[in-house]
Amino acid sequence: MTKYFYDMHIHSCLSPCADDDMTPNNIAGMAALKGLQILALTDHNSCKNCPAFFEACREQGIIAIAGMELSTAEDIHIVCLFESLENAMAFDKEIEKHLPDIKNRAEIFGNQLILDGEDEPIGEECKLLISSTDLWLGDAVELARKYGAHVHPAHIDRESNGIIAILGDMPLDYGFDCLEFNDHSNIEPINEKYPNTRGKKVIVSSDAHHLWDISEADHCFEIDDEPYSSALVRKRLFEMLDGANG
Repeated sequence: MTKYFYDMHIHSCLSPCADDDMTPNNIAGMAALKGLQILALTDHNSCKNCPAFFEACREQGIIAIAGMELSTAEDIHIVCLFESLENAMAFDKEIEKHLPDIKNRAEIFGNQLILDGEDEPIGEECKLLISSTDLWLGDAVELARKYGAHVHPAHIDRESNGIIAILGDMPLDYGFDCLEFNDHSNIEPINEKYPNTRGKKVIVSSDAHHLWDISEADHCFEIDDEPYSSALVRKRLFEMLDGANG
């Protein structure tokens, strides 16, 4: 078993609330400096910077995961992670249909930049990505899983857009085997107060919107990676996330 240090919740300059300095190459470079080996890009309601992110991570020897932080109609944030880039980009096209037709005002909300593998702008998302979709939680989870996603609720220990803060408890209806915390020190208090969170697999990630927010090499997955390939590590990671609780 090999330890792979991770950060599974990072925003690029495509998310209007993130710094424009959060380019794919800057993210991958900072993650490499911090000793991370697995990195997921999870922009708000979009995967459009994932192709460039994969290129940047490949240059740094980091295993890239394509993802999205999806906002449900209840304004709950869920993290959708994809084993294949192709499935992520197909899901991206589907989610476009569920975003309200509200144009981004960059001077208020920030830029929504789409970059290539060299961090050069190739476009800009016009719809405001921090809007909630029209998908209720159950429908959002079902749709993401239809596209092969692993789905878990984001930053359940935060008031803003956390599933517990909005629903009052951790629901059992959606088959969440994995929960994301923003702060490791909140795990025990949350488990004590909300019994439904106990016995789940836990991910601790940064929800980074600035380069300095990206996680240090503090949290890891232990993965059987023999015979080594990045494809095998990615496959085993998703088997672990979707497998037995632990």
